[in-house]
Amino acid sequence: MSDGMHDWETRVAALWKQVGSVTPEQLVIRIDLLAAERPADDPLALFERACARDTAGLESAAEPLYRAALASQGLDPYRQARAAIQLGSTLRLLGRLDESERLLATQLERYADAAYGKALYDETRATLALTYLLQGRAAEAACLALATLAPHLSRYNRSVAANAAEILKNTATASNWS
Repeated sequence: MSDGMHDWETRVAALWKQVGSVTPEQLVIRIDLLAAERPADDPLALFERACARDTAGLESAAEPLYRAALASQGLDPYRQARAAIQLGSTLRLLGRLDESERLLATQLERYADAAYGKALYDETRATLALTYLLQGRAAEAACLALATLAPHLSRYNRSVAANAAEILKNTATASNWS
């Protein structure tokens, strides 16, 4: 990373540390000023602009910026995962639940590639569980959340994971009969 890019990212990080002391409007303006220092199609600048709007509650304005950042394929895996999670959440808030589900499921598929890594894997699953919940799929949401939590428990990891899988299997079987 060049010194100029490192300086830019340092200033962006410093602004995010102030998020509680600036208004949402100020955050958007200040991120936009920083983003203007980069090329218009810079994936990191697009991502930061999307994040600022998302944080400010401007989901409709964040969506195209997230999409552009993701489409650029210029984000590192960590930011790419964040963009997918945050866009999935944005789509959920906009009531586009099926689209949110597809985006998050696609993100989960990326983790199958060992080279991609596991950054924000659990966070992706948690966000998908929220989408399932709003889709009226409470059992699937709970089972996904429990399966995500299970590896982090101090005890009963296998039991919780196995029970969640069994409940999910029984729920799927029962819904096939209806």
